[in-house]
Amino acid sequence: MDRMNSLMLNTDGVQIPQLGFGVWQVPADAAAQAVSTALKAGYRHIDTAAAYGNEEGVGQAVRDSELPRRKVFVTTKLWNADHDRAEAAFDECLARLGLDYVDLFLIHWPVPQQDRYVRAWKAMEKIYRDGRAKAIGTSNFTIDNLTRLMDETDLVPSINQIELHPYLQQHEMRAFHEANGILTEAWSPLGQGKGLLSDPALAVLSGKYGKTPAQIVLRWHLQLRNVVIPKSVTPSRIAENIDVFDFILDAEDMAAIGALNRGLRIGPDPATFNLV
Repeated sequence: MDRMNSLMLNTDGVQIPQLGFGVWQVPADAAAQAVSTALKAGYRHIDTAAAYGNEEGVGQAVRDSELPRRKVFVTTKLWNADHDRAEAAFDECLARLGLDYVDLFLIHWPVPQQDRYVRAWKAMEKIYRDGRAKAIGTSNFTIDNLTRLMDETDLVPSINQIELHPYLQQHEMRAFHEANGILTEAWSPLGQGKGLLSDPALAVLSGKYGKTPAQIVLRWHLQLRNVVIPKSVTPSRIAENIDVFDFILDAEDMAAIGALNRGLRIGPDPATFNLV
């Protein structure tokens, strides 16, 4: 997979494959097969979370593959109810994965009403310093959340994973990330199949490049230097989503996708999401 782009995190030279495989909503009993299919297709970055309930299957697929552990970048996440016990919760993640370390450990949501994410981050800094997570970062953090972390703790998050797709382009967040050395990672990069891929503008580009609308959108993400984690359990779609390294969208077409921004959020608003 020499063709797979990687981006440098702000953490001791750690690189993250720019295109990963997400397993949100992949059933526990299907996760091992889905991840195995993805690894065979060429993915080298797998994104899971404690809350997904499928870490065991992810870990099994990574262990059962013929790939050296250092060749597979594994991300998992700290759930909201565990902000007070981040180290213990991390140990439980490792046990479920059956791995000695993860490449990236994220706080899944800031949970502002609970107001314990700074405490959780300080525990994650220790996990990082102990070498059990090669990098640490955040998910669904706002500019205010990130600013507070940087003001009150030692380490700048290496990455912030946010909802991002052509209908929600997050210009302000992306600019803040870039100014502070934080990579942007897009979840729901294809808009969860809720109309985006049927947009007429994408149909035009699909015809021009001989690629599916999903491939056009993933290529747009890559050219913006977003890390992106599309999800599928269908082998043909898994293969389709990684087949995006043999073409480049020109500036006019990047601008056409940029014009699709509607500020349309599909998932919860991080500023008000307080589920624990």
